[in-house]
Amino acid sequence: MSCHCGGEPPRPGRSVEIALIDFHTHSAASDGALAPAALVNRALREGVKRLAITDHDTIAGYLSVRNYLPEGIDVISGVELSCEWGRVGVHVIGLGFDPEAPGFRAHLKRLDGARRERAERIDQKLERAGMPGAMAGALEEAAGAQIGRPHFARWMVGAGHVASEEEAFKRFLGRGKAGDILVLWPSLHETVEAILDAQGMPVLAHPAHYGLTATRLRALIDAFTSAGGAAVEIINGRPKPGEQDMLWRLANDRSLRVSVGSDFHRDSTYGAGLGVDVTNMPSGCGIWEVV
Repeated sequence: MSCHCGGEPPRPGRSVEIALIDFHTHSAASDGALAPAALVNRALREGVKRLAITDHDTIAGYLSVRNYLPEGIDVISGVELSCEWGRVGVHVIGLGFDPEAPGFRAHLKRLDGARRERAERIDQKLERAGMPGAMAGALEEAAGAQIGRPHFARWMVGAGHVASEEEAFKRFLGRGKAGDILVLWPSLHETVEAILDAQGMPVLAHPAHYGLTATRLRALIDAFTSAGGAAVEIINGRPKPGEQDMLWRLANDRSLRVSVGSDFHRDSTYGAGLGVDVTNMPSGCGIWEVV
């Protein structure tokens, strides 16, 4: 699963056969806006050739469409798993795994319990802040999907407590705020192991988004590599200048493959649309070539 493509990031003129792929998307099974089938159809219309629905800590979205195979798009199993490394919450994407693997299903059940515990504690925090009924409201917003902080944010807007979801995160739910609850997520090593046991490939999601120093980021990627990680996500949505090249070098130095995704949740002015063009990625380095 490893590769070594040379120290420089990809440049124009070196191509792979596939043009548009997307290995990081979200459906209404977690905190996305589109139903899983609608997401697949949207990706197909946008020209995406290979797609993974990577909902947060649930594979319900993928399971609902795995037998739905419209011509022109390949949909593989995917999930974005919450875990912990050095008291930092990080995300690992699993790709191409066996969704029926018992150990993997047990891992998802554990995550479901952790999310429920976090939601209950957020409810308590918001009630103390003068917002009773948050849990019931968030569950209604989730409508059977895996509950998360965005559902609390939507309820807060609807209940008139804040003017926007952005304000909800800035004042109550974001990092360091009252609703930023530390729960006992599985460790990074346990998460990578669960994916590998299900014959999947672990990808470190958006490594530059965790607010780590350069030294800590290298340590995170080293820990991920030692655990058996397969790839690093070098494009997530709209990367900041220099971010892609920096992550490319970190992956290359550790002979890891690379992955890309839009992190699509819904249409927005700040988010990326579906599909990432990998035409100029050198052959032999993309996770999409082996999964």
